[in-house]
Amino acid sequence: MGESETPDHLGHRARLRARLLDDADGLADYELVEYLLALAIPRRDTKPLAKTLLREFGSLAQLVSADPESLRRIDGLGDTGIAALKIVQATGLRLLKGEFRDKPLLSSWDALLDWLRADMGPIDVERVRVLYLNARNMLIRDEVASEGSIDQSAIYVREVIKRALELGASAIILVHNHPSGSPEPSRQDIAITKEIASAAAKLGIALHDHIIIGGSDHRSFRAMGLL
Repeated sequence: MGESETPDHLGHRARLRARLLDDADGLADYELVEYLLALAIPRRDTKPLAKTLLREFGSLAQLVSADPESLRRIDGLGDTGIAALKIVQATGLRLLKGEFRDKPLLSSWDALLDWLRADMGPIDVERVRVLYLNARNMLIRDEVASEGSIDQSAIYVREVIKRALELGASAIILVHNHPSGSPEPSRQDIAITKEIASAAAKLGIALHDHIIIGGSDHRSFRAMGLL
């Protein structure tokens, strides 16, 4: 038994496991991370590392959404621990996406927004993605169109329309995030949306909406009367 594996330490881990199985909601965020890392790094006391990670990244959502390079900068966290965190993110997003994967998106709007907020709300760079839909408004493809600096990202109208034609899409939904946390559209957001809507309409492709994600909040151009 190594120094980190004292009877008290192992007993604490067993108590965490019992609480997790009995009432997971009763566990603090750091305790969830602590037990997750304990499974990946079994011969260490992972409580200090869990608390460091949450302090460094700010929240559980931001922690599991952090890119591997940022996570590697934390002393004591290797690839095995990072992989455990990314499994949580991937599993959560896949479960959320499953709520609308085989359904028309326009009738699964709340589920779509839950997924987008979970996926894009925590990231700290601006990212633009395009959801391409078929004639039944079901998702054909979800693609990242561009990723920019912390305060700007370009949307190339020609590329978006070209890709829609390649996929045989009947409609598109634009999505991007504001790392500042405010989902309010900028003048540039409004201008580029009108440009894409006009170009798409000429080819019989509908722009259903442009959604801006800001933290846990969002704005819909359609709901705001901007489309």
